[in-house]
Amino acid sequence: MKRKGIEELDDQNRPIDKLPFDLLAHIFAMLTCFKDLAQTSAVCRKWRQGVKESLARREKLSFSGWKVDDDSTTRLVLHAYSLKELDISRSRWGCQITDRGLYQLSTAKCVSNLSSLSLWGTTGITDTGVVQLISRANSVQHLNIGGTFITDTSLFAIAGSCPHLKSIVLWGCRHVTENGLLALVNKCRKLESINAWGMRVTVDCFVGLLTISPALQIEPKGMLPNIAVF
Repeated sequence: MKRKGIEELDDQNRPIDKLPFDLLAHIFAMLTCFKDLAQTSAVCRKWRQGVKESLARREKLSFSGWKVDDDSTTRLVLHAYSLKELDISRSRWGCQITDRGLYQLSTAKCVSNLSSLSLWGTTGITDTGVVQLISRANSVQHLNIGGTFITDTSLFAIAGSCPHLKSIVLWGCRHVTENGLLALVNKCRKLESINAWGMRVTVDCFVGLLTISPALQIEPKGMLPNIAVF
């Protein structure tokens, strides 16, 4: 008689593994922590498949608060076919996402359906990676790209690829100029708010943006004097 492996015996003895596969995947879908997902996936083949199935059903995924790199992030996102909200913000442990990672993420099926995307503080990325990713994120409504070193090149790409954009965070993006902001507001006609804290842009520029879109909210409040825009 062929001897069974330890993993196969364990699979038969754990009560949780007697659950239907769909129910197992549903339980794993409740895990919100990147570390928990990684550890669960490493238990056995069945659990690894269960994690993949749970990712396929997931609409939100956040790597914020964890030290992740290009490959580990991509492995999970590629299986998250139904994803609508993706957060890969920099954490205090240090995010290691680079342009290579953004290029890999741009190949994921879910990217074209994302409504919310956060790249906040990912200082390892440049315009090259952002343009590649955003060129496929045509459904994005809420974008946080603050705390990065992007330039007008990224804003031109966002303006051309994200017609549904409603809000954008440009906190501390000190290399963005008036030209990029004007392109963004001119083309993204659904844009409702811009967080411009810490940017090197003049008050006259913001007044110009309000001339184009009077209902636009520029954060933080109090940046602009009380000006009537006609």
